[in-house]
Amino acid sequence: MGSMSREALGSARSTLADLGGAADLTTGEQVLDAGRVIGGNVQLQAYFADPAVDAATKKQLVDRVFGAFTEPARALVLSVVGRRWSSKRDLLAGMEEIGIRVVASTIPDGSTIANELFAFDAAVRSDSSLELAIGTKLSDPEAKAGLVQRLLGGRASEQTITIVGHLVRQPRGRRIGELLRTAAEIVSDQSDQLVATVTTARVLDDAHAARLEQGLSRQFGRSLRINQVVDPAVIGGLRVQVGDEVIDGTVATKLSALRLQLAG
Repeated sequence: MGSMSREALGSARSTLADLGGAADLTTGEQVLDAGRVIGGNVQLQAYFADPAVDAATKKQLVDRVFGAFTEPARALVLSVVGRRWSSKRDLLAGMEEIGIRVVASTIPDGSTIANELFAFDAAVRSDSSLELAIGTKLSDPEAKAGLVQRLLGGRASEQTITIVGHLVRQPRGRRIGELLRTAAEIVSDQSDQLVATVTTARVLDDAHAARLEQGLSRQFGRSLRINQVVDPAVIGGLRVQVGDEVIDGTVATKLSALRLQLAG
């Protein structure tokens, strides 16, 4: 995101914080609904992304288009569209993030929907037919949301189903794995946690994973959650990514670096 979009997103986050408990799961669902409505309408995108249109005028349109929404939901939608964004794409990304943050803020203490999102990501990656069914652009968005409901109903929290259902309806050109991992990072950040994506050739045992999580938490100074990704191509060692920071100690990377040195 550009600096203007980051400032707009920060303002929308502040609005969410000010709402506190007034923003419930229905609020989150409606904000995500608004993102899909705007994302599916070129005219609304152009209007809301136009810096020449003032916030008061945009509020009139928000009230007209989303008048059935709760007051907290309309306030959050306006907090997004009423600001200046670097692009229409950033505006839609901002709306999605705020919606996911609202949903995440309704999680009961002790629940871990980030883990549910990671588990669903792993299930999709392990089943090519499921990945195609969930990720294809050819299927009806509501049919994909229905598939998510059948797969996760009774197995995952209502919050997870809400988030995944939204993502498959409006992927905006992104692959399902990217969608799920980004959503999990937003959910974790809303709970003041970081996500470390750890790629290894084999699944880490519980003791090793716990030690790694504790070490990374100390290094980054925040509570941290591990998302394990198994990739036999790394051969050995591990690759850790936390946000934009990457620690790569895989055998595959070391061999690649050695080949480059020999070739030089």
